[in-house]
Amino acid sequence: MKAIVHDAYGPPAVLRLEEVEQPVPGSGKVLIRVHAASVDPGVWHLTAGRPYLIRAVGFGLRAPKTRVRGMDVAGRVEAVGPEVTRLRPGDEVYGTCNGSFAEYACAKENTLAHKPKNLSFAHAAAVPASACTALQALRDAGRLQAGQTVLVIGAAGGVGTFAVQLAKAFGAHVTGVCSTTGADLAHSLGADEVIDYTREDPTDGTRRYDLVLDTAGNRPLSELRRALTPRGTLVIVGGEGGGRWLGGTDRQLRALLLSPFVAHRLRGLASSQHHSDLRLLTELIEAGSVTPVVDRTYRLADVPAAIRHLKEGHARGKTVIRVQA
Repeated sequence: MKAIVHDAYGPPAVLRLEEVEQPVPGSGKVLIRVHAASVDPGVWHLTAGRPYLIRAVGFGLRAPKTRVRGMDVAGRVEAVGPEVTRLRPGDEVYGTCNGSFAEYACAKENTLAHKPKNLSFAHAAAVPASACTALQALRDAGRLQAGQTVLVIGAAGGVGTFAVQLAKAFGAHVTGVCSTTGADLAHSLGADEVIDYTREDPTDGTRRYDLVLDTAGNRPLSELRRALTPRGTLVIVGGEGGGRWLGGTDRQLRALLLSPFVAHRLRGLASSQHHSDLRLLTELIEAGSVTPVVDRTYRLADVPAAIRHLKEGHARGKTVIRVQA
């Protein structure tokens, strides 16, 4: 089968299209014929091996342990391994796996759910990692309640577009933060207010929120806390910049260390994907409460260009890879 592989860390150019062996599903896994995948910042970091913390936690110190990149996936079940109980060959599914930038990929059954009936494979592939991250940030880390006020920083990005819609579905008053080019998109997703950060500082303290969700970032904790109500919650998702070793994750670590000593709840998020959350997202998508935003689609051979597009900050919503028609 054709797949995007790399044998060394580096820029997107290290990725190449190559013929590799088709994987075989083991116990609790299914083989998916991949129709679409999507790109997120995690793909770029795993390709580059930066920050170095990624290598230290098991992805390979000197070279990537997994040659085939890609996590989000949408496609049809081709075969199932032992102990698979929910899925059958022919089922249309979406979720996450290791190595979705390929014609076939294996995934754990518990990271997959049936694809929403009202979505194409391309739009379904845009959902899993980013939507689960947004859901867990609001519901679990943020403990969002109906009637609360939420500030979503990065409202036009992959996680942010889902966070705006989910917060509205949960009954919150939502303010989105994005650049001028993303303002119309944030409004269309349901944001009650939109702040253009190129013209106004959303964390100057003039407005305060019960929950601040930072999906775009490198703002210092001191600035983010200015936007919180006296007992508000800050949830940091990912982060860019920082040093070679920790990258943007150092803000999450500092938030966890500081939180016990201040009135604010300061939380980082290490999200995961599980079929129970995917089923909830499917219900919201089929009800029309949540719609994935696809910025641009690329062919499998053009994955390096897709990653460059994301890394340069041009994407609005998700960047999708079409693998098969």
